[in-house]
Amino acid sequence: MTTLIIAALFTFCLMEGMTWLKHKYVMNGFLWNLHEDHHQPHNNIFEKNDAFFLIFAIPSWLCIMLGLQHNNYLAAGIGFGIAMYGFAYFIVHEVIIHQRIKWFTRSNNRYIKAIRWAHKMHHKHLYKQDGESFGMLVVAKKYWDKVKRDDAIKSNS
Repeated sequence: MTTLIIAALFTFCLMEGMTWLKHKYVMNGFLWNLHEDHHQPHNNIFEKNDAFFLIFAIPSWLCIMLGLQHNNYLAAGIGFGIAMYGFAYFIVHEVIIHQRIKWFTRSNNRYIKAIRWAHKMHHKHLYKQDGESFGMLVVAKKYWDKVKRDDAIKSNS
């Protein structure tokens, strides 16, 4: 059981790097045709971009299922770590940032503001060239600094 928990937590942490690499080199690279609609204004509920969840959901499910069936807790832990990151990604990207589900529409939390700003800077690029901010949960210092400056200006007004 300890192996499963450690593997899950370690995998969860590694997923931010995997997400960054996938986003920069796959989504904004050779599979741009699936990701492009996410960068264009539209009124659709679903996007072709939504298919990317399969890139991690299928291996996660297979690791969990096969790992538990064969008492391979390392594999199951990896699967659970991927699934936990997928859930965090869903909450942050779909609910908090894009508000495709209206649970959190306003927040004064600095982390939420920084993550929204970083994603806004990512989406200012309508095409795959010149992108920035490809991660999801880890926010670069320059976005934290921007939010801190904005908060300081608001508090001094």
